[in-house]
Amino acid sequence: MVCNNSEIWKGHSLLEGDVFGSIRQYQAIFKNKNIGFIPDCLETMFRAVILAGGLGKRLRPLTEDKPKVLLPVAGRPILEWQIHWLKFHGFRDIVLCVGYLWEKIKEKIHNGDKLGVNVTYVVEHEPLGTGGALKNAERELEDSDIFIVINGDILTNIDLEKFYMSLNGNVGVIALVPLPSPFGIVDFDKETLKIKSFIEKPRIKDYWINAGVYMFSKEVFNYLPEKGDIERTTFPKLAEESKLKALVFPDVFWTSIDSHKDLEEASKILLTIHPFSNISSRKREI
Repeated sequence: MVCNNSEIWKGHSLLEGDVFGSIRQYQAIFKNKNIGFIPDCLETMFRAVILAGGLGKRLRPLTEDKPKVLLPVAGRPILEWQIHWLKFHGFRDIVLCVGYLWEKIKEKIHNGDKLGVNVTYVVEHEPLGTGGALKNAERELEDSDIFIVINGDILTNIDLEKFYMSLNGNVGVIALVPLPSPFGIVDFDKETLKIKSFIEKPRIKDYWINAGVYMFSKEVFNYLPEKGDIERTTFPKLAEESKLKALVFPDVFWTSIDSHKDLEEASKILLTIHPFSNISSRKREI
């Protein structure tokens, strides 16, 4: 078996020491050893989970007959952009936690082969919240020591390679991005009250928000609720036990699709952002 071949790992201790190796590091090792693939035993170590079961109430009527993750941004469903981003970072095995109108997601994505990935579906038959949805996928992830989790309504070019160094000794790592102001702000002289400048919807770097991108070790399942949101249940417990680490990204592209305006603004900018700019903007029938 390839994974047990000591010659393959000679000179490499990516998972034996204090540092987790990234998928790309493993790909380099296997390329150097003239092995043109990552075997299944390693693929299961690097899985990504997309929480895609939300109702999308704030985006009605668009979500009355279509799940939020299938809403189009720049001609493609949000979910498809997320899969391309994960694939760019080496993830080929993706678990979709689905619920609302999940059959339409499967009808669109199938098993992921057309996108070059393997997709597995974990269905919730009643709303479980983000924490409950991930807990519901425990059996599917039992062979994964570490895995990425992302919310199904965000688009970003966060570098997932940076998570591996941060997880050591922690149960979870949360990506943080600067708070995006919903309004333009005015800068003025506090003494003379003279206006100095106008800044359109800046990122406020004194305040940080949860970006909806996480890496967990499988120990997280000991903290997840059967039903409830991970932000209100699991994260406070992990923080109290000092098992949750922040990873800050001050200058990345990040947006959460929460409104019709978010869809419009993301569609205008997404194709100018790497790695999405490398993907054809050809319109697709959604």
